[in-house]
Amino acid sequence: MIELQNLHKSYLVDGRRIPALTGVDLRIEPGEVFGIIGASGAGKSTLLRVINLLERPDSGRVVVNGQDLQALDAPGLRAARQKIAMIFQHFNLLSSRTVAQNVAWPLRIAGWDAARIAPRVASLLARVGLADQADKYPAQLSGGQKQRVGIARALALDPQVLLCDEATSALDPETTRSILDLLAELNDELKLSIVLITHEMDVVRRVCDRVAVLEGGRIVETGPVAQVFLHPRSDTARRFVLAAEHVDEGEQRDDYAHVRGSLWRLTFYGERTYEPLLGEVARHANLDFGILAGRIDRIKRQPYGQLTIAISAGDRAAARKLLADRGVQVEELRA
Repeated sequence: MIELQNLHKSYLVDGRRIPALTGVDLRIEPGEVFGIIGASGAGKSTLLRVINLLERPDSGRVVVNGQDLQALDAPGLRAARQKIAMIFQHFNLLSSRTVAQNVAWPLRIAGWDAARIAPRVASLLARVGLADQADKYPAQLSGGQKQRVGIARALALDPQVLLCDEATSALDPETTRSILDLLAELNDELKLSIVLITHEMDVVRRVCDRVAVLEGGRIVETGPVAQVFLHPRSDTARRFVLAAEHVDEGEQRDDYAHVRGSLWRLTFYGERTYEPLLGEVARHANLDFGILAGRIDRIKRQPYGQLTIAISAGDRAAARKLLADRGVQVEELRA
């Protein structure tokens, strides 16, 4: 659905060229929820805005649904953009217009007549849970309701791609979960390709299929969310994962320095997460172990678990083989 090829983008600041994107290659499949995560200044918003050419790259290609956007004339680009919708961190609603009028706005711009607009707006507001808010103004709504209006407006012209620019970072945790659940439902029902930028790994974990990690305008890691979240290869991805787990790596190293024995991190994924595998392995390999840290959660719809254990006695080789045979990944933190 989206292919970005060797993108470069820079800005002129005080007479100097400051790079924002450097050699970005990215491929996003139809119907995929794709996360782009990075710290402030990493180039996330620039990358997102290049996808619909709100920012034009200095070089490279932007291909959306088979169309090279840079090769289109102005009418062609306008038509292509109707299929690439966007929702924003701060909602970008028209304060002087009602909820219904905000949702109707792109339809009016596209030339729809009033007889078609009214039922379309009613349907969209019902879909995002705001059927009873049509005549209110944005100032009368909560943050979550405003974002739902933004989503309804974005869906007005039946887009194929939905770009989400930090769509939940201005919301509280409970509202964030409800908005992410809505996006997941829309992805399932409408088969939208969703590109979501964020600085929170929990957002990626909850809703995305794959993720790219951006640092300094470069992609430093990309892959399925389970792979990147459970086994990050780059320092940047590892920092985001630790932050999501509320782990201070320095404190953790200090705590573990006083623990005797081998340190292992065990990763369970899928339904195996709930099986009593560790007890079974401990009996067969005569392991003596202590649990230092643990977590069970979900990556999108799949359960996962991670345990950090200290092994003081037992047949470690037999334990590793038994765990591997049962689909558990073992990472040796200390021999």
